[in-house]
Amino acid sequence: MTTVRICHLYPDNMNIYGDRGNISVLIKRLEWRGHSAIVTRVGIGEEFLPGDFDLCYLGGGQDRDQNIIASDLANKAAGIRSAASDGVAFLWVCGGIQLAGHEYTDSYGTTLPGVGILDLETVAGEERLIGDVVLDANIGDDSFTIVGYENHIGRTYLGPDARPLGTVIKGFGNNGTSGDEGAVQQRVIGTYLHGPLLPKNPILADELLTWSLEHRSLGKTSLEPLGDDFTEAAQARAIERAHAKR
Repeated sequence: MTTVRICHLYPDNMNIYGDRGNISVLIKRLEWRGHSAIVTRVGIGEEFLPGDFDLCYLGGGQDRDQNIIASDLANKAAGIRSAASDGVAFLWVCGGIQLAGHEYTDSYGTTLPGVGILDLETVAGEERLIGDVVLDANIGDDSFTIVGYENHIGRTYLGPDARPLGTVIKGFGNNGTSGDEGAVQQRVIGTYLHGPLLPKNPILADELLTWSLEHRSLGKTSLEPLGDDFTEAAQARAIERAHAKR
């Protein structure tokens, strides 16, 4: 049995659309395979120690919430970059993808510094991009479908070191024009997809868990399939519903 050490950043500030549910999915999918998880909540004024974690999660929040945590996150930036370089897995959602980049300029013209673990920049647009999203996703050698929900005013543009999480089949994605959604760099994943994301997308959850277990064990890891017919059926229904909407 392996114990995965999960850092949940700013759980009291960044938890819109029930994104805390992503943590529950990670814990249960580990337990179903005989592993376990320790979740450490790291909030404002608390230290982030890069050597203490195998996976780091940051949920979504509104601009007000991002402004609250931005200066504190800047104090943690060096440790977070060190963790990413060391192979720690990251999932940062919505406001998280914006703060994972180099900077985010909000609708008031205020520029918030990012931590720089994803090569991207974000600026606020004039209208919100809202609705269901379906992606053709690619991570390493794995190709699969991701479904979720977006609601963001940010327009995110990737630099050369980041690649998209997926190609938009339904929805707007990073900026409504590029056809891309999310970003992947090293073992860092950023995305605008709420919902929460992982209950609808077990393959993505298992990608993150594989990275986390490999970081913990310092060796190659593979996860046995769970045969989770209910979850797979729920994802198929979510995809069908997304395509049916205008």
